[in-house]
Amino acid sequence: MSIDDALVMILAGGEGKRLFPLTQDRAKPAVPFGGRYRIIDFVLNNFINSGFYKIKVLTQYKSDSLNKHISKGWALSPFLNQYVDLVPAQMRTGGTWYQGTADAVYQNAFHIHDEDPDYVCVFGGDHVYKMDVSQMLKFHKRNQSDLTISAIPIPIEEAHEFGIIEVDEDWRLTGFVEKPATPPKAMPNNPNMCLASMGNYIFNKDILLGALEEDARIETSNHDFGKNVIPMLLKQEKRIFIYNFNENYFPGMTEKEKGYWRDVGGIDAYWQANMDLLDYEPELNLYSKEWPIRTFNYNYPPAKFIWQQGDRVGMATNSMVSEGCIVSGGMLSRCVLSPEVKINSYSQVYDSILMENVNVGRYSEIRKAIIDKNVIIPPYTKIGIDREDDIRRGFYVSEGGVTVVRKNARLS
Repeated sequence: MSIDDALVMILAGGEGKRLFPLTQDRAKPAVPFGGRYRIIDFVLNNFINSGFYKIKVLTQYKSDSLNKHISKGWALSPFLNQYVDLVPAQMRTGGTWYQGTADAVYQNAFHIHDEDPDYVCVFGGDHVYKMDVSQMLKFHKRNQSDLTISAIPIPIEEAHEFGIIEVDEDWRLTGFVEKPATPPKAMPNNPNMCLASMGNYIFNKDILLGALEEDARIETSNHDFGKNVIPMLLKQEKRIFIYNFNENYFPGMTEKEKGYWRDVGGIDAYWQANMDLLDYEPELNLYSKEWPIRTFNYNYPPAKFIWQQGDRVGMATNSMVSEGCIVSGGMLSRCVLSPEVKINSYSQVYDSILMENVNVGRYSEIRKAIIDKNVIIPPYTKIGIDREDDIRRGFYVSEGGVTVVRKNARLS
């Protein structure tokens, strides 16, 4: 069912500093995930699968690869007024780039005026999850809300890592605390859990436009939804309700998928979310026909595994291998391979993510690593074996011990 009374604005201009060096040459939403996808594919699929076909993607930071990905893979039907439009930063309200999440939407308010929807969905483009957004919109309408915010229950002891939402018994917003140092108010009927904001909002159009105009006039504002706009609307006693993401259901959802949402903002979280895909029954199922995860389709041949000659065996266990890959006499275990990766004879790769067009030379050994695009790894190379050696060679090593080799690196 097509939802014609809502406009979607996806914030995809984030710099993603905590995901460096994967964001050295690309915006965070454009970072590859799960072999053949990009992070932004998940929010786009959520809206398309939910019946929202009017989508603006607001870009800014190093957006070239993101632009190419969306242009090639997300063409809807203009004949039916369906679109996924790229909206670059244009300095329409002054001589500055986006100053915050609210300013990004404010600088593009003319799109809202032109489309004239009843509702505006403002979602981030850099989280990994499945969600039927139409259920959140129905909740918004049922409560006659001015603003609805999606939130996910988390243990109170993890509250210091998130923006925490406080609600009354009717799930109406009463307070917002950014990364509280002391335990916050628990969620209704569960003293051990609190509510973390997912950064996803549904506004009534007029409420949003009025709030953006007012915020733009405040020179001391950070022009951010969480820090400024929402507290301002709360003081004005607007009707702000919280949607419990744990109650969301989408077709084909398994019990393990209920409430799955990941902020893959850091290297360790990103690596772990990819590894989680390899479980027999993963919390994020990419294989569901009832809730398909679409992306740009490469015109590559099928993956190929060759050689079975003594200890020269091309094989992969507990791994995801994308199209165009050749595993030629090497061994993979718990790996995620993007298209056109070549694994040469006698090499061993474990617990790693290899992005597009990586070539692993013979007798190499790689453990717990992320190898970005177009990296040629010479024979007999060891990565992720000796932390100090990895750092000495200029690789980034995370707190959790994940070694990252930058895009286009040429190793010697």
